[in-house]
Order: sequence, then C-alpha cells, then structure tokens
Amino acid sequence: MSSTTELRFRIGISGAFIAPLVFLIGATVHFVFLNAFDMNALTMSALVGLMLAALLAKDYGQFWDSVIGGIATPIAITVTLILFIVGPLASLVEATGVSEGFVWMASELGVGGGAFPAIVFVAACAMSMSTGTSLGTMFTAFPIFYPAGAALDAEPALLAGAILSGALFGDNLAPISDTSIVSATTQRFRTRSGVADVGGVVAARAKYALTAAVASLVLYLLIGTVFLSGGSGDAQTAADASPRGLVMLIPIVALFVVAFWKRDLYLAITVGLIGGTVTALLADLLSPGDIMSANDGVAEGFLIAGVADMLPLIGLSLMVFGMLGVLQAAGVLEVIIRKISASKFASTPAGAEVAIGGGQSIVTMLFAGVVGPSIVTFGPVVDRIGSSVGLHPYRRANVMDCFGMGIACVLPALSAFLFISSDLTEGVDGMPGLAPASIFIGCLYPLLLTAIMVFSVATGWGRTFEGPDGAQVKERPTVPVSAEQSL
Repeated sequence: MSSTTELRFRIGISGAFIAPLVFLIGATVHFVFLNAFDMNALTMSALVGLMLAALLAKDYGQFWDSVIGGIATPIAITVTLILFIVGPLASLVEATGVSEGFVWMASELGVGGGAFPAIVFVAACAMSMSTGTSLGTMFTAFPIFYPAGAALDAEPALLAGAILSGALFGDNLAPISDTSIVSATTQRFRTRSGVADVGGVVAARAKYALTAAVASLVLYLLIGTVFLSGGSGDAQTAADASPRGLVMLIPIVALFVVAFWKRDLYLAITVGLIGGTVTALLADLLSPGDIMSANDGVAEGFLIAGVADMLPLIGLSLMVFGMLGVLQAAGVLEVIIRKISASKFASTPAGAEVAIGGGQSIVTMLFAGVVGPSIVTFGPVVDRIGSSVGLHPYRRANVMDCFGMGIACVLPALSAFLFISSDLTEGVDGMPGLAPASIFIGCLYPLLLTAIMVFSVATGWGRTFEGPDGAQVKERPTVPVSAEQSL
C-alpha cells in the first residue's frame, strides 16, 4: 500500500463492510433463491461490492491500494499458487477412476452408503494428519470419495461434510500444520524464556480434538445408517465397478510420504502429479493425448482441465483477500482487538478465555475462515490477554486454535473452505453440486469442536496456569505474572 494512513469512508468505519455485505447478498441470492452454485457469480458480487464501496471512500486511490495490498499478502499468493498446482492433480485423480476403485472396494467389503461417510471421515483424517494441510487433503479426497458416493447411494451433504471435517481435523491437530505451529509460537512463557513448543501444545490439544473426532465418527455412523437409512449399493454396482483405479493410490501415498517427510506441499504435489501421470500411463488408465492435446483448436487434457477448473475459485479467492485488505486498512481488526483487550470481562481466567475464543472466532470469520493468518494477527493479543491472568501458553494456544478451527472457519457465506468444497462437488456424475450451507450442515467436526471448547471454558476442563519455570499447574499462581514480563 502506498500510504500508512487509515482508510476512511464518508459514512464512517461501516463503509468497510459494504463489499462484504454486497458479497453476502449476492451469495444468498445465487445459492438460496436462484440455485446457481457458480463461483463466477460470487466473484462478480465481491467485485461489485468493492466498486460500490470505493465510491464512498474519502481517498479513492487509497481504497484500491488497500485492495491490492490484501491481494498481495503472502497468504493470498500462497493460496493462489496452491490452487493452481493442485488443480491438475485433482483432475488426474478424477480422470483415472480412483473413485470407481473405492466403489469396488466398498462393495467387496460390504460397506454401504450409510456407513461410507464415516469411513471417508477416518480416511480424510489420516490424510490430513499425514500432510498437515486441509487444502491439500480436500483437493485429493473430494475427487476420490465424492463420486464414489453416487454408486453407493451415500447422502451427498453428509459425505461432503465428512471430507471437509477430516481435512480440518489434521489442520487442527497435526504437528506439521501451519495452525499448530503458529498458535504455539505466538504464545510466550513468562516464568522462563522462549515460546510454547509445538509438541507440548499438540499433546495438550489432543483431548479436545480427539473427543470431537470420535463424537463426529459416531454421529456420521448413526446419521448415515440409522436416521437416513443410507443405501448399501447393489449387485450391479459391484459388478460394474473396477479395481483398476486403485493403482493410483501408489502416487497418492507417495505424495503424503513426501509431504510428511519434507514438509513441502509444492514438492509433494509435484511428486504426486509426475508419479501419478507415469503410473496412469503404465496402467493404461490414460493415453498421452489425455494429458495434453488439442481438438479443433481447443486445448484438452487433464492438465488443461485442472487449471481451467481452478480459475473461478482463484478469482473468488483474490476478491475475498481484496475485501480483507479493505477491512484491515480501515482499522476494523484494530478496533476489535482494542475492545477485547480493554474489556474488564477479560480480567478472570474464564473471562479471558471467552475473550480469546470470541475474538479469535471474529478474526477468523473476517479472514474468510482461513485460520493460519487469523492466528498470526490475533495471536499477540491472546498472548497479552491470557498471560495477564496466568494462563499457560499451551492453554492459550489451544483455546485460540480450537475456536478458530471451529464453527468460525465454516460459517456459510464467509468460509473459503465451504466455497472450495462447494466448487469440488460440481460436475460429478450422479452427485449434486452442493451449496455451502448444505455442506455446513454435514460438517460435524468443527461444530462439535466448538461445543467441546465452550464446555471446556465453562467448566475449566483442561485449563492450566503457568507455574515456576513454565510448568503446567492446575491452580492460578497467587503472585500474578506480568503480561510484559520476559519480553
């Protein structure tokens, strides 16, 4: 941005919310009233909102500098690059019949459509724990499992919600996830030097995340097999399905091994794409023309299709980050942080945790549900609020992270996760394209995680304080620790 002056509007700070409001109205009209699940329509709504808001800015040029600043942030560029590189991989997985292989496997094992969402949830949890990335898991798991749900008669919204829930589980708990790392490193000790270690934070977080995961698994089974009386597939399904596509699990496993070993998503996807292409050619699942070709002057092939499929989502992502740039430049985040920090309610341990959880939820929503950068923004405030009442760095990190990974990251009309999931359900034979609100209903893990954290804050379950030399103690120290000590 060319200026450090706060962005101002003729109608006050409420002008910063014009673009999000127009975007929300556009999303509601298209998804709810017109039944048009089109990312391009959402991009248009955001763009129109920005253009209208710019007219009310006191400095028109500064407004667009704010938009550009939001789009140019490292997280925005990272998301854009990830979408570009995972597009061809998702297209490859879809083109090689991996989902048909899972239909065959499910039929052989007697797994019906009712139980399928529960099994997919476990598989997605394993995938996300291995890689530490929710986006990578979503773009790998949706092309595999969502089409398979058609043949098994699985409930679409429940299945899509199970995939997204499993992806978020690993992002919440994996030691290599960005949210685990950032939530730990933003919380400083006061009775010794250093910041919270990732291993200790994850170990303390496990009771919340695993409780939510187990409860989600039970509910997916109950809802799918009892309440919805999910289908079980039929003999024709078993006869038609082929196990050939399961050979593509080899490069997919290689992708996860590289991601876990090198902790580099770009390298992992490159290995998966190259290995998958070679495997598909050797297994006669693809011909060279299926990779990249042209027909009557039109470029074809899974590489081209993968990039093309991502363009609407990339456009939407850029507009969302542009709106975030306006909110930040207008000082909206600073207002929220200042009010929370100054609240007398935050002077007790329980009150401080409510402020931490509520504040993190609000900031996460403003960041379109993308938790990592929201923690980077709000983490230092959590450090001050929590340490002022003696909360242990592990507890501060976990209240912040789990509320961020809860309902705040999957709120309909605001969540990038739901928009991406909705886009990944489009164009699947035998399965409907789903609106974000439909997927939200089936996304049990973040909903249950929020309920568990509310219970934890209300009852004090898992609450620990910082004792001598950074030890975890159950009782609040009688001598208060300064929030600025050990700077």
